[in-house]
Formats: sequence, C-alpha cells, structure tokens
Amino acid sequence: MTSPFDDKRHDGNHTGDSGSSAGNEPIESYLKDFDAAEKKVAGEIDPGARALVVAVAVVVLLGSLTLPHSGIANGWEVLVYGDDARAETIALPSRLFVWFEVVFGVVVSMLALVTRRWALAWVALAGTAVSIVFGMLAIWSRQTPAPGVEAAGPGIGLIIGWLTVIVLTFHWLKVVWSRTALQLAAEEERRAAAAEAERRGDWNVG
Repeated sequence: MTSPFDDKRHDGNHTGDSGSSAGNEPIESYLKDFDAAEKKVAGEIDPGARALVVAVAVVVLLGSLTLPHSGIANGWEVLVYGDDARAETIALPSRLFVWFEVVFGVVVSMLALVTRRWALAWVALAGTAVSIVFGMLAIWSRQTPAPGVEAAGPGIGLIIGWLTVIVLTFHWLKVVWSRTALQLAAEEERRAAAAEAERRGDWNVG
C-alpha cells in the first residue's frame, strides 16, 4: 500500500528537481552565448580603419607592377618572364617576389578583406612576410650581378612594391593580433561561466 506521506515525499523530490533545472537554465544559456561568440570571433576579423589602408596598399601594389622593375622590364614583364625580363637577366628572387606580392599582397589580401575570414588574414600575413625577404633579395640581386653580367639596378617599381609589402605585413599583423586578443578574452569568459555553472551545480546537490 502507498501512504499519503510517500506521495508528498515524491512530490517534494519532483519540485526540487524542477527548481534545480530552472536554476541551471540561465547558466546553460550563458554558456551557449559564450560558445557562439567564441566561434564567431575565432572565424572572423574586424579590420576596422585598417581595411582602408590595406585597400590602398593593394592599389599601390598593382600600380607598382606597371613601373620599371629593373631596366626596361616592368613588374608584369617579370611576372610572366617576358622578353624584356629575359633581356634584363631578371634573376629568380625578383620573379618570386613579384609572384608573392601579386598572390598574397593583392589576391589573398582582397579576399581577406571581402570575406573577413581569419584564416585568409593569416595566409595574407604569412605570404606578405615572406615577400619582404624575397623583395630584399631581389634588390640585392640587382645591385650585385654575377661577374661578367651587365644588369640594371633596382627600379622604382621594385622599391615601391617592396615598401608596400612591408606596410601590408604590418597591418595584417595588427589585425590578426587584435583578433587573437578578442579570442583569448572570449575563452576566459567561457571558462569563468563554466566554473560558475559547476559551482552552482555543487550548491544544488548539497
């Protein structure tokens, strides 16, 4: 037989469970909000005013390709290794620099601005950083040609392109670092919310 006291005891247990669940619901919703915010921060960038600087730098890069890279060869001739580039005995560092500045300084940088994807910003940063090294080697190779080889020095297009790549690398570094700082803050908030939820759960059990 079931006594009335048993029914009251069961009712009390159900009421306690409902109160515990209701108390945990706000914390669970906060955790979901933190997770959503962290995922958004992890996947997107917010370049802010730096977006204009990057866009202008991309235009300058494109313009530098029309200027003399060395002698009579401009950047586009070096890119496709045309007749003027062969006539000027353009070395491999110059060709690599032009390819890197077009791929990472122009294409990937514009894609990162349009899509605001953090991964593309990282690729743009890494590619432009490597471009700085190739640009320095390109200038050095034009100033110190091989013995017996007559070669013109670095042109204005090469120098402007190299300086512009340095500017792009600096700004992409600032954008990526700012996004990383936001992600770390979001992770810290999520950990604090999880610790608070665990503490509340311990209190309810007690």
